[in-house]
Amino acid sequence: MHLYTIDWIIAFISVAICFIPALFFGKRSGKNTAEFFASGRSVPWWLAGLSMVATTFSSDTPNLVANFVRTQGVAGNWQWWAFTLTGVATVFFYARLWRRSGVLTDLEFYELRYSGTAASAVRGFRAVYLGLLLNCFIMATVNLAAVKIAAVLFGFPRWETLLVVGLLNVVFAAHSGLWGVLVIDMVQFFIKMSAVIAAAYFAVELPQVGGMSGLVAKLSHMHGPGGINYLNMLPNFSSNWDLAVAVFVMPLAVQWWAVWYPGAEPGGGSYIAQRMLASKSEKDALGGTLFFNVAHYVLRPWPWIITGLASIIIYPTLGDIQRAFPYLNPALIGNDIAFPAMLRFLPAGWMGLMLGGLVAANSSTILTHLNWGASYLVHDFYRRFWKRGKPEKHYVRAGRLATIILFVLSSALVFELDTAQGAFNIILQIGAGTGLLYLVRWFWWRVTAWCEIVAMIGSFVISMVFLVLSRIGRAPGTAQQLLITVILTTVCWLITAYIGPQNDTAVLIEFFKKVHPAGPGWNRIRVKAGLTPEQVAAVELEARNFPLSLLGWCVGCIMIWSALFTVGNFLYGRTPYAVALLATFAVSAVILMKVVARLWR
Repeated sequence: MHLYTIDWIIAFISVAICFIPALFFGKRSGKNTAEFFASGRSVPWWLAGLSMVATTFSSDTPNLVANFVRTQGVAGNWQWWAFTLTGVATVFFYARLWRRSGVLTDLEFYELRYSGTAASAVRGFRAVYLGLLLNCFIMATVNLAAVKIAAVLFGFPRWETLLVVGLLNVVFAAHSGLWGVLVIDMVQFFIKMSAVIAAAYFAVELPQVGGMSGLVAKLSHMHGPGGINYLNMLPNFSSNWDLAVAVFVMPLAVQWWAVWYPGAEPGGGSYIAQRMLASKSEKDALGGTLFFNVAHYVLRPWPWIITGLASIIIYPTLGDIQRAFPYLNPALIGNDIAFPAMLRFLPAGWMGLMLGGLVAANSSTILTHLNWGASYLVHDFYRRFWKRGKPEKHYVRAGRLATIILFVLSSALVFELDTAQGAFNIILQIGAGTGLLYLVRWFWWRVTAWCEIVAMIGSFVISMVFLVLSRIGRAPGTAQQLLITVILTTVCWLITAYIGPQNDTAVLIEFFKKVHPAGPGWNRIRVKAGLTPEQVAAVELEARNFPLSLLGWCVGCIMIWSALFTVGNFLYGRTPYAVALLATFAVSAVILMKVVARLWR
């Protein structure tokens, strides 16, 4: 593709606006680890929420959505839309508990909630497993998208792209800590949204597409793999039951609560927990997480979806993409490359904004994962098990070194990946079966560190068995694999909860006094706790709020899904459906605001 001078100027200005303000936070972030990894626990709700949504708005997300649309239709997005249930549950049941715990990282939670060597072991193990191994895999998927985009735009080989994004991201992540990441995220979100909306607009306005009416008319007569209707927002159960189960039934029935996935962890975790812990109050933790879920599922998807739908008309097959870009490495050709392939139609100036937006999309995610992963490796492993009692600046320097190491290792892994869809499935499979444990551990005293160890090992081993079977063509379908993994893993950790080593009662009492979770799962500990009148009042307040939180969860999910499909139906020109959904959104939004107002009081 040819970029004009105006494109380079706009791209440079976009990147400069994002990154230059972050330079001024280097001194503040270097004071101590609380500033470097948690922004001094003083982040307002709006900044926490913007940072969450900017982080999940990575350079691989538009590619993944385009892959879903081209292979499974719009309904394929239920594989991540189902995580609305997880995200809104975090808002109403877990955000305040996380902030109340007062830990610096979510892994520090293990030694607050559990006891004995198992608690220390699981904290150290997950610091390396999540902070190093899984984190590098996630960053590799994000950088794989950057590689594909740069290959389309500039014809860059993988190493050149990785060198450019590496220098930019590592320098700022190491220098400015979480404060810099938050500021960069705040600006990047608006640049990225403007860029992807422009991409969708110019894609639809192409003569081959003929506007939204032309897109809907043309795709109504085209059918994808298995006879799917590309436009349907719900799968066709009568004509393709297997696909409906895989992309709709399983995500809504099992996946949302049973699978650990970055950014949509049951009960909150990883960088979502990091933002909640960095919030200046419980109110800010709840408000930020609510804003994130609305922006994540309502504001962002349709520009990606529309661009993906237009790509089906412009490039019906992968061969069409290869012919349009003959210099592309065939190993990079997949349905996920359709999104960057559509960027060739952006006019001068807008291409520069898109380039700046793509750099922003990559950086917002990579910067967060570098800071989050370094917090695990330094605070939960290096400081906890290796070098204790050192000055704060020593650990800040260690965090900066860990940042560099993480990027180098994740870059090496990019050369082993091919498509965004494949990486998405691997992450889901590895995390299958552990999600229910992360939901229950806050509300049931019997859950122990040994349960977590058994769940992690069981899920990983079963996933590896299926991976081997798939290589020899003997594995069941993806949905069956997920269900089998969930059942076996859940049975294993439940058995461990009853017959395995138990938590120290004194540790459980201290946890209950500090966090005061609601529900009957803590009745045995509450009887032994010897609560003060103030603690009794706090526990009773949490119990009274539980039904209100349950209402907020249900209404919040309805509000988000109705808003999401209101936008889609207006775009399709289906006005009666859109108006009905808009009314549903309005009613649920009013109820939700009243629920949140009462919880905040």
